[in-house]
Amino acid sequence: MPDGSPRGFGIAAGLDPDVARAVAQRCESLGYASLWSNDTPIASGLETSAVFAQAAPRLDVGVAVLALDRHAPPDVKAKLSEVGIPPHRLWLGIGAGFTKRPLGVVGEGLASLREALPPEARIVVAAMGPKMCALAGAQADGVFLNWMTPDKAAWARERVHEGAAEAGREPPPVFGYVRVAVGDDADQRLLKEEGFYRQLHQGYIRHFEALGAPAGTVGVAARDPADVAPRLAEYDALDHVVVRALAHADAESLGVVAEAAAPRTS
Repeated sequence: MPDGSPRGFGIAAGLDPDVARAVAQRCESLGYASLWSNDTPIASGLETSAVFAQAAPRLDVGVAVLALDRHAPPDVKAKLSEVGIPPHRLWLGIGAGFTKRPLGVVGEGLASLREALPPEARIVVAAMGPKMCALAGAQADGVFLNWMTPDKAAWARERVHEGAAEAGREPPPVFGYVRVAVGDDADQRLLKEEGFYRQLHQGYIRHFEALGAPAGTVGVAARDPADVAPRLAEYDALDHVVVRALAHADAESLGVVAEAAAPRTS
């Protein structure tokens, strides 16, 4: 992560709006460049990101990611109109979900969304394997990595750049979630979150097997907040680290992570 590169802060969808507003304003004051929400079948990432957009007007907002097996492009367009996120501030992440033909679904979804959405909206493709990284590098406005070690992030970045070169274009920015937990229970929080994904579906199972990293080590778990910054600096292959906070869903707990992981200006 080059010096001066932007940093984002990510929170689970469905966060209480008052908490979301407080955290967004705190992140804006700490120098973050973007605020992100995930998306689940029971909580809308676009709704949470809309709260961020209203509370922190200087920051970009993003969703990482909308699964295309649950979100058809016309529905995404309608939802964006409903929540009112300014298109020029939006990074819209899309992923294949649980489909059996991920490359085709993402390629088709990307093309459909470009037709449906305002041209200012930037579409980011979630990628882990080499083929999806290359597709994202060739066609998307950004690439979003997830559950990467620093070395694997560097490997993925190379595949993104190869895809861009083959398409004859400049490589898009590479984003990535880095889970961060702070405090006495940091190790347990990271292990619990990671353990869920390690068994989520075959794509993640294969991904973690390829990483070869011990359980509970893919991310940053720090009892001392001062240990967070040097650990995040190891992710220098990412153009834009998005700190995915593992904390209680209240402004104080999320603020502890936001402060520990805040971008350094000097």
